[in-house]
Amino acid sequence: MAIQLTEAAARRVRAQLQRRGKGLGLRLGVKPAGCSGYSYVIDYADAIGPDDVTFEDRGITIVVAREHLDYLDGLTLDWRREGLNEAFQFDNPRAKGTCGCGESFAV
Repeated sequence: MAIQLTEAAARRVRAQLQRRGKGLGLRLGVKPAGCSGYSYVIDYADAIGPDDVTFEDRGITIVVAREHLDYLDGLTLDWRREGLNEAFQFDNPRAKGTCGCGESFAV
């Protein structure tokens, strides 16, 4: 099992954690939503619970609830600027399809 960050994503997470002044790393997950089934959830990780799994990549701790691993295994998180927009982008090899607006995915 693995989750990876691109260098751009790692820089962004580091900057956000530093600006925030606290946090152990990044928490990733999924929730039922959208027209394809699931959407990604991204937040700061302030604690690691007994049902969490941690990954380290590029000096960033990534925390995932065990129940979300099947949806996120192999994920690469990137930070991209496209025109005037910038945002995290999820490259998920387990996703079998996405909705037209790109807000949700199916496995």
